[in-house]
Amino acid sequence: MDKWLYRASVAFVIIGLLVSTYMHIYKTTGNDDMCLGSGGCNTVIHSRYSEVTDNLTVPLVGMIGFGALLIALLLESRYSFFKTNGTILVFGMALTGFLFTIWLIYVELVEIKAICPFCVTTQITMIIIFILSVTRLLKTPPIAGGR
Repeated sequence: MDKWLYRASVAFVIIGLLVSTYMHIYKTTGNDDMCLGSGGCNTVIHSRYSEVTDNLTVPLVGMIGFGALLIALLLESRYSFFKTNGTILVFGMALTGFLFTIWLIYVELVEIKAICPFCVTTQITMIIIFILSVTRLLKTPPIAGGR
């Protein structure tokens, strides 16, 4: 395992988790003072696109996704299943997050026509995590039957 790539992955996942948590608090409390910059986050967070279902918001999806990534990364060195499959598991989750991020970028730019600095932060973070996961996968491909 490349320690630099691993540590960078953990660091960016934590950043994504923190920003998603901030946005979840903002969304659930409705405290518009938490919106910084041009007010784009207010427009984005109150749009119909900010909720997947009535009880599942996009920031909550981010918290769950970044949390799952963090757990998978932290378990990679502890349990044989994760030692064997952790890199591909993290890649799969990062790919899912990356595709969701591409959709969210489209929604912000084309549908809502507003830019949220917090959303952009999580989007860039997810793109970096995806790139790191691809790099980790290429450097340490999973071995059939274990390592």
